[in-house]
Amino acid sequence: MAVKLRLMRMGKKKQPTYRIVAADARSPRNGRFIEIVGAYDPRPDPSVVTVDNERALHWLRHGAQPTDRVRKLLRISGAWEAFESGAAAPPPSTTPIPAAAPPAVSAAPPEPSAASEAPVAKAGSSAESESPAAESGSFAESESAASEAPAAESGSSAESESDKAVGS
Repeated sequence: MAVKLRLMRMGKKKQPTYRIVAADARSPRNGRFIEIVGAYDPRPDPSVVTVDNERALHWLRHGAQPTDRVRKLLRISGAWEAFESGAAAPPPSTTPIPAAAPPAVSAAPPEPSAASEAPVAKAGSSAESESPAAESGSFAESESAASEAPAAESGSSAESESDKAVGS
């Protein structure tokens, strides 16, 4: 009989917990098993792994093959290293799995989007936008840039007033 150490799903719908069991390889995932070796609860942060290392080593030494996920859980509990080194069983453990480092989040509030500020030209930038148009020699382009400059200035003053209101 081929024995596997594998996970058996327990818990309610969308709230899984798992048992680590020694089971015949031919039996279904949640079907008949030989012995419960431990438990794994992935939902809390950090996850909780409880393994009876002595029983896990017993099954590993008698030829049980762990699944990939169970092998990772046995490494966390220390049973896998004891099996590979041939040492005595480490004491039973309840080990929380360390969570991956969350992505860095800045503490400052988000700035207004750059897309909303991009079309609004500042007073200094309107002069810069006129110079390339004047260099190209097109009278229509420089005239449109000059007509947009007063509108841009009034827009920026209205924007600065709204920024002051938001900042207060």
